[in-house]
Amino acid sequence: MEKVKFTAMKDGDAADYAMLDAHERDYATGTAARLLDALQSLDESLSGYQVTRLQHSLQAATRAWRAGADTDWVVAALLHDIGDIYAPYNHDEYAASILRPFVREQVTWVVEKHGDFQRLYYAHHTGGNPHARDKYKDHPYFQDCADFCEYWDQNSFDPTYSSLTIADFTSMVHRVFARKAYDPSVVQPGLRLPLADAAVADMRA
Repeated sequence: MEKVKFTAMKDGDAADYAMLDAHERDYATGTAARLLDALQSLDESLSGYQVTRLQHSLQAATRAWRAGADTDWVVAALLHDIGDIYAPYNHDEYAASILRPFVREQVTWVVEKHGDFQRLYYAHHTGGNPHARDKYKDHPYFQDCADFCEYWDQNSFDPTYSSLTIADFTSMVHRVFARKAYDPSVVQPGLRLPLADAAVADMRA
């Protein structure tokens, strides 16, 4: 494999960095495949629930898909807990960082904050603050995150729920991560789109 000439970055020249840029762009094309592999490893993470973290993620994404959610929402639901593997204390921020260049700002914000919103359901049992989400009550995406957690996250620990498979979502993940990073037409700051679309849900049913 071709390598740069330098051993300290300050000594690199234009040719070195052009070569690195080409390699890095090529490597980035494999992001979706690597994320799908990482998602599979959730099947062996965090135990104690009635479902694995992978099953939880597939359940959440399936609920989003069956609700008629768009691609951004479905992929976010699928990957919202991907950080459990490497960042158990800030998994929400970790997942949001992965998604941020490729989805709407609205979706990134919801994924980034969902950990605080989920506390509503359990923190009163663990000595935590179940109202941690209240600090965001004036944020325009507050209700989106509340609904994401209520309808797709907190209820997706059901071993009897019939979920779609990773294969069913693979093409969606590849489409999202094939987008140009930080494309303004994708990120669309301030845009709010609904989590659910009844007409699309009926078609998918």
